[in-house]
Amino acid sequence: MNNLLDSSRLATGAVVPDLRPVGYDEVAALALRGLDGADRVEPAIDERLPEVLADPGLLERVVANVVDNALRHGGGAPVVLRASAHADHVELRVVDSGPGVHVADADRLFAPFQRLGDRDHSGLGLGLSVARGFTDAMGGTLTAEDTPGGGLTVVISLPAVHP
Repeated sequence: MNNLLDSSRLATGAVVPDLRPVGYDEVAALALRGLDGADRVEPAIDERLPEVLADPGLLERVVANVVDNALRHGGGAPVVLRASAHADHVELRVVDSGPGVHVADADRLFAPFQRLGDRDHSGLGLGLSVARGFTDAMGGTLTAEDTPGGGLTVVISLPAVHP
């Protein structure tokens, strides 16, 4: 239900982020609380990385939606969270080693009401769409790439805060 409401807010331009410095390590810890299967998630985020400029609440929802998607569609495989700094951005990678998606379908993952290959019909297919909308609103990007060896990696990239 929250994703449906958030999708409506995004469509009407009603999402106005309150940007401030925040660490991916802090946000990931909050996002994992209460997620089904969170015990299969390995947060490997160096707390010494630069903070990102983001709305902490929106970023928590982004991370929760992306991790939830990896847990539900990753074929029961563990999910690893990794972060790294690149020039003026810090990237958080949500890595699974499940079945992955075809390269041609990667961008369709973020379309509203899209559930590639789902047969169980759980959810509305809005989680990744809302995550991308929130990330865009914060001045970042949300993309998908192949995981080496098989699976899907979703990359959340936001501007770094430099002291």
